[in-house]
Amino acid sequence: MAKNGKNYLANRAKVDSEKKYSLVEAVELLKSFASKKFDEGVDVAVRLGVDPRHADQMVRGAVVLPHGTGKSARVVVFAKGEKELEARDAGADFVGGDELAKKITDGWLDFDKAVATPDMMGVVGKLGRVLGPRGLMPNPKVGTVTFEVARAVKEIKAGKVDFRVEKAGIVHAPVGRISFSAEKLQENITTLIETLNRLKPASSKGNYMRGFTLSSTMGPGIRIDVNSL
Repeated sequence: MAKNGKNYLANRAKVDSEKKYSLVEAVELLKSFASKKFDEGVDVAVRLGVDPRHADQMVRGAVVLPHGTGKSARVVVFAKGEKELEARDAGADFVGGDELAKKITDGWLDFDKAVATPDMMGVVGKLGRVLGPRGLMPNPKVGTVTFEVARAVKEIKAGKVDFRVEKAGIVHAPVGRISFSAEKLQENITTLIETLNRLKPASSKGNYMRGFTLSSTMGPGIRIDVNSL
């Protein structure tokens, strides 16, 4: 069994496992974990009062974080004609049709997000077995199947995050880097929470937001008092 490093143990000792922190307190504590070796990612895990086994309680969507994620996403776009030019002008890293699909079929997956115009889904649909398991399949529910390709590319480049509730009722999402200021992290997290609240299924009963944990790549989780949000 792998042992935790000294830095992790030292950071874990700073966290009161019995306490639920306010968002402000949690972010300040998280930033004290910062490592000199690399800029860690910051993620949240939100436990929702939903049962994803029921279609009417599935929570899925996307949000453009006001300060981005700190990572520049590589975007491919399946389009043709004017939309191909539009995608290139918007900053897409790779644009194409059949030839791009073949490249992916042959094993190339050097990108983070995929966008497609509706008329290209016949081509993209054949890539389902490759893109689906990796969470890369374009989907109209998160705005990646659209004729507004310029807007889609710019939003992704600006820090758009897709999320989907897992079987256990938990949503995982990146919200920035540990080098971000406390204010930027708080604004990103608040924006995500507001989006999740807007997506609350009508059939969800009782407490909707039941648990919230903030963590960095190499750090321990910090429980947050959902009432403070």
